[in-house]
Amino acid sequence: MPIRMSNYFLRTLREDPSDAEVTSHRLLVRAGYIRRQAPGIFAWLPLGLKVKAKIETIIREEMAAAGAFEVHFPALLPREPYEITGRWDEYGDGLFRLQDRKGSDLLLAPTHEEVFTLMVKDLYNSYKDLPLSVFQIQDKYRDEARSRGGLLRGREFTMKDAYSFDHTDAGLETSYQAQRDAYERIFTRLGLEYVVVQADAGAMGGSKSEEFLHPTPVGEDTFVRSAGGYAANVEAFRTLAPEAIDFAGFPAAQVHDTPDTPTIQTLVDSANASQPRPDGRDWTAADTLKNVVLALVQPDGSREIVVIGLPGDREVDLKRVEVAFAPAEVEAANDGDFAKLAKIPGRPGLVKGYIGPWAATGAMLGAESATGIRFLVDPRIVDGTEWITGANEAGRHVFGLVAGRDFIADGTVEAADVRAGDPAPDGSGPVELARGMEIGHVFQLGRKYAESLGLKVLDENGKLVTVTMGSYGIGVTRALAVIAELNNDAKGLIWPEAVAPFDVHVIATGRDEIVFETSEAVTAMVEASGRDVLYDDRRKVSPGVKFGDAELIGIPTIVIVGRGAADGIVELWDRRSGERTQVAVTELAAHFA
Repeated sequence: MPIRMSNYFLRTLREDPSDAEVTSHRLLVRAGYIRRQAPGIFAWLPLGLKVKAKIETIIREEMAAAGAFEVHFPALLPREPYEITGRWDEYGDGLFRLQDRKGSDLLLAPTHEEVFTLMVKDLYNSYKDLPLSVFQIQDKYRDEARSRGGLLRGREFTMKDAYSFDHTDAGLETSYQAQRDAYERIFTRLGLEYVVVQADAGAMGGSKSEEFLHPTPVGEDTFVRSAGGYAANVEAFRTLAPEAIDFAGFPAAQVHDTPDTPTIQTLVDSANASQPRPDGRDWTAADTLKNVVLALVQPDGSREIVVIGLPGDREVDLKRVEVAFAPAEVEAANDGDFAKLAKIPGRPGLVKGYIGPWAATGAMLGAESATGIRFLVDPRIVDGTEWITGANEAGRHVFGLVAGRDFIADGTVEAADVRAGDPAPDGSGPVELARGMEIGHVFQLGRKYAESLGLKVLDENGKLVTVTMGSYGIGVTRALAVIAELNNDAKGLIWPEAVAPFDVHVIATGRDEIVFETSEAVTAMVEASGRDVLYDDRRKVSPGVKFGDAELIGIPTIVIVGRGAADGIVELWDRRSGERTQVAVTELAAHFA
């Protein structure tokens, strides 16, 4: 039976929604696919559900081809499994928490590793049961601090999550590759360009993590890639540290007055004016050591102050810092933090604008230093490198400070921004930066969750071994938004055939009865060829409105039945190319066959 627009649950809008930030959000709302309920939360209307279902069908087919079995878990889950793995606290404010009438703690699942693990533990106990791969397509919930872009980052979203279970590391590698291959097939069928990049595992944990990113200017992820094949998101990029330098014979560090130089630029200007370099070149920001004071707020609410030293020509990248210190939340130290440090008996505190790892008394900044503050440095700050930096005294800086001689850091941290031209860590050349949207993520979780939750099986020798796991996610609703973002023009959506809500859109234009009789016949003919048809049979709607709706809705093939109906002629409209071709009704069956 064809879907008739005269009684279909569909209303299109002529104006853009006021909160729409990106094209996909604007068009999906205007074309009647989704409706906003609250920030980051949307209702799905019939057209949207049809597109979503087609994406899910492709995913199900490829999951089956990869040997995975479909299950379905509830979204509402108990606290206990997530508390055992530590994620009840690690997720922090991102987790939707609630209580039932008895006071029991529950959550709306952001992801389902724990309960999948417990299900397999409940049912399987031998290596002979493995390998096993299971998946579900289910809604997830995350209390995003700033939901944006319509479906691109919401607080409720649909995800396909799959999990593999093996008793050996070699088995995990095989299962991981099978899922990775399935992802490549899925995104190819969806018509989505993708780049596979190294990624940080974050709260998921595990030994290996890769993201499938779709390159797009509206993407919220920055990734790097080199001509030699290296690719990673910026959080996972690892700085290529220089070789240490033999500092034997280096002159001693000296403290100089540098009044009114609280910024890197004012410091460089002052140094060039009053302390020129012996080799004749100018001082630059790269010669300075910038010290950034951060507060780490742990899930239990405790607060730690750390100092990060990095070259003065670099900025701190907040995403990289958050990954480095996860699960803590990271924020700039405030006046209260500085005041508390100054009041600790026997410790000098820190002087804003003139912070450094060296003090005039000779004390080094570090965990066991006079300040008692943890001091971490960028990997480029290796032994033997010389720096201009604060002397921890107002209006004074130290020149010729040598790492490894005048100060020793408590460790290194990947906190500095990544720039085009930085060397790839695998030696494959300089990297370039691009923007991308995450559409899939695969993890080798290893034994983290199985160990926490006691998932063990008997191996070939009758010995209990801990199962090793993989986790594999695809954002279904995000993929839909990305497809919409790619496939549109100034007038509306233009869906690829694989995911279009209908295969053919038949439009009856005009008032003559022959138009509607012919449209009915054409609709039946097209349906007989196995196509899904949306039939615009509205009698009191003008052709202009019908064409506008057709362009907005975005079905790729349109059949226009109008003035030529009396002569047995209709018009085929290819929405992708814009071409219109007249075709005899008698030839339509052959065309669609």
